[in-house]
Amino acid sequence: MTTTGADDAATRPPLAERRLHPVTPFRRAWAPVTVLAGWAVHDPNGAQEQVQRLTSTMLLTGIAVLVPAAGLYGFLSWWFTHYAVTDNELRIRTGLLFRRTAHIRLERIQAVDVTRPLLARVAGVAKLRIDVVGADKKDELAFLGEREARALRAELLARAAGFAPEAAREVGEAPARELLRVPPRGLALSLLLTGAAWGSLIAALVVPPLLWLATHSLWTVLAVALPLLGTAGASSAGRFVAEYDWTVAESPDGLRIDHGLLDRAHETVPPGRVQSVRIVEPLLWRRLGWVRVELDVAGSDNSVLVPVAPRAIAESVIAHVLPGVTVPAAPSRPPRRAGWCAPVRWRGYGLAVTGSVFAARHGLLRRRLALVPHAKVQSVRLTQGPWKRLWRLADVHVDTGAGKTVTARLRDADDAARLLSEQAERSRTGRRDARPDRWMA
Repeated sequence: MTTTGADDAATRPPLAERRLHPVTPFRRAWAPVTVLAGWAVHDPNGAQEQVQRLTSTMLLTGIAVLVPAAGLYGFLSWWFTHYAVTDNELRIRTGLLFRRTAHIRLERIQAVDVTRPLLARVAGVAKLRIDVVGADKKDELAFLGEREARALRAELLARAAGFAPEAAREVGEAPARELLRVPPRGLALSLLLTGAAWGSLIAALVVPPLLWLATHSLWTVLAVALPLLGTAGASSAGRFVAEYDWTVAESPDGLRIDHGLLDRAHETVPPGRVQSVRIVEPLLWRRLGWVRVELDVAGSDNSVLVPVAPRAIAESVIAHVLPGVTVPAAPSRPPRRAGWCAPVRWRGYGLAVTGSVFAARHGLLRRRLALVPHAKVQSVRLTQGPWKRLWRLADVHVDTGAGKTVTARLRDADDAARLLSEQAERSRTGRRDARPDRWMA
């Protein structure tokens, strides 16, 4: 007698579901308070009128009702949230009134990040964010114990690599080898040498006094000065806090990036998912030979690989992201007649095509060199407006899988047409010869 699928289901052990860390209700209890705060921000006049109508007794009664209600909501939302790892998927059940079950197939997982906000670090918990191919936003488990979060991350990556459930738990976290660590002093100096930070700060110091002389209105000055100061702080102090102790390490599951002064983040750049790389070179960094490296990753928000580093070190890290790729030394400029289409900017444009990448440069004060591996090119286009046609110039656009476009501008029209056909052929052969995207390879 043959065994049926129903018999297999009957003999299969029940699915072991797990709950989040017990500290989670305190985080979720703030949801009702956040709703009230959002209403107050949306309608400040109405909120002020309602508060003025309240007596002391009514206010104390409201607080006595709101606090227990918020605590009950946090507890119930935690109680009805479960997760489980099956042979082929991660299931997350949530919802107090409206139930939602997320089925995340393990082979679709491309990154698992661990983040620890400041208060979470104090409580010894962490947030797990799962990056899935084709999903607009990441699913998350907040919060888990730090050890549990790292163990679950290692298990998910091992399962995604094809390990059996029992072996996946024994594999543990893959070993990592440090490639780069950005010292705090170098990071601070690089931010001071960034023109955007100085521009925002100068604007915050110059514009408000001029407005005061013109309007003598304190509210007008504050309305302009506070956003300018906030922009200056976000472009300098905010970046320093976010990029503090930036570390890049190599492991079988991809490049691991750890950073953050207050909120620590542990991110992963999955193998084979990088669609393009940008080498950014601000004007004041050039004498020191420093660059910044940014990424475009398919289906992921991870965008920075190296916040600041000497060019040679940055290129060595790029070699781990794009194996076999060499950064072109000197991209060729457009022909001199391109000055009729872009009188000054044409000098900042450049193009270099090697056997492995399509590289386009643009920018004079802030140079950007974009590298696209031939295997990651999704489509190639040529555009030519009337003015460019008059000067026998054209632009060649290369589209990547991350929804980004890299453009070689103001090329000779004949060269651009030849580049279009050659690049299409390089893309076909590149995809055919590309290595498979595998975890734990």
